[in-house]
Amino acid sequence: MKRIKPLWIIIIFSILGVMLTGCGTKAPSWDSFEGALNEKSFPVPKEANSPDRTTTNVAMDYVRYTFPGIKEKDGVPEPYLEVIEAWGWQEQEGEETGTSRIFQKDKLIVHLTMHDDYFIVMVPKEKKVSIKGLVGE
Repeated sequence: MKRIKPLWIIIIFSILGVMLTGCGTKAPSWDSFEGALNEKSFPVPKEANSPDRTTTNVAMDYVRYTFPGIKEKDGVPEPYLEVIEAWGWQEQEGEETGTSRIFQKDKLIVHLTMHDDYFIVMVPKEKKVSIKGLVGE
């Protein structure tokens, strides 16, 4: 009977170790990217999953990507910003609000908003660039 007790303790600790290892939060990887569903020229990490794409919004076409490990309070991670710029997108300085950033490439505009464990890529349905240019003149 005394031989069985140490064996059960080893089995229980082994199961707990496997569960803790498998359920641990994995840090996001910034190695590979693909085009966003709503704007193919805007990079999105390949690890990000898009369970839904909403097109009912009149002003914006947006896609929500789940990406465990990112945090709203941290904003857009620096490695992601570097890739966005490498793909030819320029951040619009002074246009950001909280966790939302705006990027422009040629006449295209993309809004990127970070949240806990997910982010949203939004593309205006209208040509906001031309409207913005007319208002400022």
